[in-house]
Amino acid sequence: MSPAEQAARALRRGDPVEVDGLSVRAVETARDGGEMLLITCERAAALKITNQLAAATGLASGAAVALAGPFGAAAARDIADPTRDLAEPLKGPFRTVGVARPGAAAAALRLAKIAGLLPAVFAGGEGAAVAVSIADVLAFDRAPTLRIVGRARLPVEEGEGELIAFRSDGGGPEHLALVLGRPVMSKPVLTRLHSSCLTGDILGSLRCDCGPQLHAAKARLAAEGGILLYLQQEGRGIGLVNKLRAYELQDQGFDTLDANERLGFAPDERDFRLAAAMLRALGVGAVRLLTNNPAKVAALETAGVRVTERVGLAVGTGPDNAAYLATKRVRAGHLF
Repeated sequence: MSPAEQAARALRRGDPVEVDGLSVRAVETARDGGEMLLITCERAAALKITNQLAAATGLASGAAVALAGPFGAAAARDIADPTRDLAEPLKGPFRTVGVARPGAAAAALRLAKIAGLLPAVFAGGEGAAVAVSIADVLAFDRAPTLRIVGRARLPVEEGEGELIAFRSDGGGPEHLALVLGRPVMSKPVLTRLHSSCLTGDILGSLRCDCGPQLHAAKARLAAEGGILLYLQQEGRGIGLVNKLRAYELQDQGFDTLDANERLGFAPDERDFRLAAAMLRALGVGAVRLLTNNPAKVAALETAGVRVTERVGLAVGTGPDNAAYLATKRVRAGHLF
C-alpha cells in the first residue's frame, strides 16, 4: 500500500494525518471540531463566499481555501456537505485567511478525495497517525505505470473473453480489461473505455445510460473483436458515496456537473491516462474508440495512443435520464 493510501485510510478512520508538517483531519469523520477549515475553491464558490471568489480566480481545481474558525464538528460538516444546504441554509459569515502552505493544503484535500470523503479538512493541531509528503500524494496521481497481475478465460453472455487485471505500483484500485473476440493488436482495435458504475452496471439504474452502454459495447466488441477497459472510477471519479450525494443534489435541481462542483470536486475527476497505460501493456498503439465523449479521444491521444476513429454509442435513453443526457450533450460536449 502506498503512503498516500495509508494516509487516506487514516482519514477515513477519523485519525489525524500530517502532510509535510501540516496536521489535518477529515471533516466527514472527525470526532471534534477545529480552528481552521480547508475546503476546495469549487465548494467555496458554491457557498458564494464573496470575498473568496476573486481570490479563487485562477486557482487550479481542488486548490484550498482556508476559513478561520473555530468550527464545531457538526457545523463543519454542514459547510462541507451540500446535501445539508437546504436543511441548514444559513451559513457564515465566513472569514477567509491566507493559505500559508498551499501545496500541503491541496495535498490534504486530495487525500480526502482518495479516501472517498468530502474534500474538506480541519487544519492545525499536533500529532498524526500517518505522515506523508506532498511528493507521496503527487506520486499517487503521477502518470500511471500499470502492470498485468492476473488473467483468465472468461466466457460471457456475448461470447468468449479473457479478463486481465492491472495494478499500479503507486497504489489505487485494480482495473480490468475484457478482451472479446479475436482483435488484431497490431491494427487499430475497437476499444471501449467504461468507468465503473455500480448503480447502472449492476443495479440497473435508469438515472444514467451506463448499463445499456456497457452491454451494447460488449455485444459490439464480441462481434468485431475488441477490448473493454473497465476503469474503477465510480461517479466520474468521486466515489460511490459522493455519487449518491450528487444524486440527491440532482433531485434538488442541480445538473450532474454542478452537483460535483457543489460537493467540492471538479466536474470530471477521472484519469484516462490509466486507459492509455493499459493499452500499452496489451501492445495496443492505435484504437477505434467506442464513445460519445470527445474528451476521451483527446485524453488518449495526449497520452500517446492514436485514435483512428470515434465510433458512436447512443443507447439507454429514457425519461429518467433525459436531463442527465442533455447536460452531457450541451455542457460536456458529448456527441449523440
